[in-house]
Order: sequence, then structure tokens, then C-alpha cells
Amino acid sequence: MKNLTRRYCLCFALLAALVLALLVWNVTAGSVDFTPGELLAALLGPRDEAGIIWGIRLPRVLAAAVLGGALSVSGFLLQTFFANPIAGPFVLGISSGAKLTVSLVMVGFLSRGIVISSAALIVAAFIGSMASMGFILLLSRRVRQMSMLVVSGVMIGYICSAITDFVVTFADDSNIVNLRNWSLGSFSGTSWENVRLMVLVVGVSLGLTFLLSKPIGAYQMGEVYAQNMGVDIKRFRVELILLSSVLSACVTAFAGPISFVGIAAPHLIKGLFRTAKPVVIIPACFLGGAAFCLGCDLIARTAFAPRDMSISTVTAVFGAPVVLYLMAARRGGRGGAA
Repeated sequence: MKNLTRRYCLCFALLAALVLALLVWNVTAGSVDFTPGELLAALLGPRDEAGIIWGIRLPRVLAAAVLGGALSVSGFLLQTFFANPIAGPFVLGISSGAKLTVSLVMVGFLSRGIVISSAALIVAAFIGSMASMGFILLLSRRVRQMSMLVVSGVMIGYICSAITDFVVTFADDSNIVNLRNWSLGSFSGTSWENVRLMVLVVGVSLGLTFLLSKPIGAYQMGEVYAQNMGVDIKRFRVELILLSSVLSACVTAFAGPISFVGIAAPHLIKGLFRTAKPVVIIPACFLGGAAFCLGCDLIARTAFAPRDMSISTVTAVFGAPVVLYLMAARRGGRGGAA
């Protein structure tokens, strides 16, 4: 027991140090570089003297950390719900459904000269997430094989993305046309108002998720075991769906669809901690997702500076191999068992 506690503390310390280091690195690196001393002076001094740091980089860096952590926790909840490590908001088409509704709402309002609030975008993204999730749940009743369900989710994602691209392509307003950059995934343009709202939504959702640690742990042992432990399965499933949808919707509303983080980060965290205990994995997933997105956003900003790459391009490079490994491992396990 002491060895496990020591390992958990060491892993949490490592993740926290990694997140802190990436936060500092992201703020100091870019088209204009800052030394750690200049960063400290800017943070302690008047904000007017450090407009780049306070106005541009800090909101973007904090958004990458918060939304990356939210996406990772959302992926963990979906993997728990479907009992499959390949399940994730992007693969199952949930992020694409949220992207579609947000795009339609933004196009509809901007074409009429109406500015839509961040809260309204989250609501729109949540509706799209729930619609996609509902369709996946209906398919799961007829499609028993998880591999076919994942393929169905991918197809849903392609359909939603195609409709979104069609809407954005034929938009006339220049502001609407710029939605193409958002539709590819990006943390750029984040404001302090956005950061405050996403911290509130993600913080409340994360707290509620952590309160479900015990039922999640029982559910991981099987439905029969969870029922014997007094878990209301129907209510518990609804709670998992709502929380995962809110988290993924918040990410999509502010940064667009981001691929593979919801699958790769939870798997890497489980491998690091060598446990699936929710009370440990939930906060660890948040830190791991934050570190993953901070690292990918750093590459997206600096690899071809001053041009920014799509964040999904970078996350796919590092996240897709993890997904391929998971699929190969599951196939190998089935083959060995046979």
C-alpha cells in the first residue's frame, strides 16, 4: 500500500511539474521570445507593459490546459461507459456533432450581424453532442460489435464535418469564412472572458465527475457488480453521458474539434499510474490531457512560426499511433485467447 501511495504521489508530482514547465514554455516561446525573468516581471508588473503575454499568450495557454484536461476526462468517461479504450468524443463523432451545431448557430447569427455569447455556443455544442451521442446509443442497440460501433461513429463524424464544410464554404461574411480555422481546431483568439467561462463549466463538471468515482469504480467491475453495490445503472449512465457531453461540448465551443486527445491521454495515464481507479485516474487524466494539449499547441505555434498549424493536426500525429496500438493490442488479445 505504501509503495502504491508513493508511486501515485511521484506520478502526480511528475505530471504537475510537466504541466507547469509547459505552461511557462508556451508563454515564453513564440514569434517574440521572453526570458523567464521577463515573464515574471510582466506577471508582477502593470499589464499594459506586457500586452502580448496578458492579452494573447496567457489566455491561450490556460485554454489549452483547461480544455485539454476536459477532453481527456470526457474520453475516460466514454471509455468507461462503452467499456472500450478506443471510445472517445472525436472517434464516436460527438465532437463533430457539436461542431456542426456551433457552426450553424454562428453562421445564422453572424449573417444577421448578431454577436453570440460564449455560453450560447456551449449550449449549441451540448445539443450537438447529445444528438450524436443519442444516435450512437441507438446504434449500440443494433450493433453489438464495438468495432462496428466505432466505424459508425467515424461515419457520423464525416457526415457532420461535410455539412459543416458546406455551410462554411458558401458563407459570404468574412467573419463566417474565418470559421474554417476554428473548424480545424485552434486555441488562438481566446479571451479572458472565454477562460473564465470554460474554467467555471469544466470545474463544475470535473467536480461532479470526481463525486462519481465510487460508482465508476463499481461499474468498471461489471453491471451486475455495480447493481449489487447499490448503483442505479440507468441514472448512472445518464450522468456519464451528460458529463462527458458537457466536457466535450465546452472544448468544441471554444477550440473546435480536437482529435485523439480523449483516447490517447487516458490510456497513457493508466499506463503511467498502472491503475484504473477513478479516484486516481480522473484528476490524473485532467493533468495528462492538459500536458498533452500544451505540448501539441506549443508545436502548432512554433514549428512554422509565425504561421499556426491546426491543433488537431499535431494531436493526430501523436495520438493516432496510440489508437493504432490499442487496436492492435485488442486484436492480439482476442487472437491469443482464441
